[in-house]
Amino acid sequence: MTSFSASIIALPGKLAVTALLSILLISSCSDPASVGLELAPGNNQIGVFYQEFNLDAQVVLLDSFNTVNSGVLVVGNESDDFFGKTEGIGYSRLNFDPNAERPAATAILDSMFFRLDVVSVNGSNLDQPKTYSIHKLTEPILDTLYYNFDALSFEETPFSSIDFTFDEVKDTLIQMPVTEDFQNEFFGALKEGRGNEFDNLFTFREYFPGIAVKSKEGDNTTIGVAIGRNTGIQVYYHDLGDTIAKRFDVNTFSSRSFNGIHSDRSGTPTEVITESGKSYDVGQVVGMKSTLALAMRIDTSPIDMFLDTLSGVTFNQVLFSLGEIEPQDEDNTPISGMVMIFVDDENEPITSSINGVPLYVQTDNQPQVIPDSNGDEVPNNLFASSAILRYDSETRKLQAGITSHLNAIFRGQLQRQDWLLYASTPQSGDDFKRSLRQFKVNKDKIKIQVIYSKSR
Repeated sequence: MTSFSASIIALPGKLAVTALLSILLISSCSDPASVGLELAPGNNQIGVFYQEFNLDAQVVLLDSFNTVNSGVLVVGNESDDFFGKTEGIGYSRLNFDPNAERPAATAILDSMFFRLDVVSVNGSNLDQPKTYSIHKLTEPILDTLYYNFDALSFEETPFSSIDFTFDEVKDTLIQMPVTEDFQNEFFGALKEGRGNEFDNLFTFREYFPGIAVKSKEGDNTTIGVAIGRNTGIQVYYHDLGDTIAKRFDVNTFSSRSFNGIHSDRSGTPTEVITESGKSYDVGQVVGMKSTLALAMRIDTSPIDMFLDTLSGVTFNQVLFSLGEIEPQDEDNTPISGMVMIFVDDENEPITSSINGVPLYVQTDNQPQVIPDSNGDEVPNNLFASSAILRYDSETRKLQAGITSHLNAIFRGQLQRQDWLLYASTPQSGDDFKRSLRQFKVNKDKIKIQVIYSKSR
């Protein structure tokens, strides 16, 4: 059974409450019960209480979700004693300007490269080389939905590869050499009068369905590759008898793409997770991993137990806190922003009665309820004003202010619901579709911390 024992601090007068709360916050590493002021006889007395209690958590494998056109190819190969082996492969069509000048039949190839526009790097031992390879698809990317566990077939032997050391660099253009056989075949097809492969995008995609971008097992690093003009093939050539260099680009600009994830969790605490949408108890340590779609369900029932012990109080500050999280390598950035979705017993989002969208815990100082068309109060349905669990790299904690949320539950405006943590924010977008970031945390470090006051 959860135990609730509050620390109390007596203050002279209401004006001292704010000052003392500041002391409590600044001295968060101290026992709040040790902070206090002596009362002069006859002073008005206000009791300020500090309470923290734990919430339980389970791991949930979300239903497969659409990763088409996320804007970033997730390319990585990671191994972890909790999440197992995870590989991310980025798939994309290629594109070109059908009206661009093509090399003449007599043109001479100078060089050819495949370029990757790397916009994020997350992993371990970045002072060591990481291997990336580009493979030609053997089946087309269709105009349909692709999900995070989808895959396409591609040639085993890459036409371009490189060993690249990032060190401190987290965004860069990687220029990769292309095999001689590929250069000769591709440039031959590109030349005027040699065939119809480059007549239009339809004939080109029959000839070249697209690419798969892979990394090497054991690298324990994931990169984000931006879809656009800077990711693709660059062909440099000159005309016979002319020294002026020319270039023809075949890139991923305005191209259909998706991310496919392969997961092997054998021999890990998460190997028991086999069904999507079901909550799993995986032990004392729980965690989340983006694009793999491992999320966490938070059991908020201790909130009811805590509120049942109170009457006539004002909540001054309430924090939902995860951490310190388990240690990760310096360059292995954890999930840094999450929202809290209301969910039912089947881990399905509870939706708004106004427009059917999922409901989120709302941030402090925002309306927790809004009127519907009948004037009845219903939960606020704005994603833009949802409370954000933000990561602090110094404390290694994820925290969100939920003072207004707890007040609304206490005053009967909201019904308490369990939460599903999801790696997305209104500012940063959906990280669950754009990275393989992760974190792990011991259950005894999942807490709600409350400072409240009442007259006495």
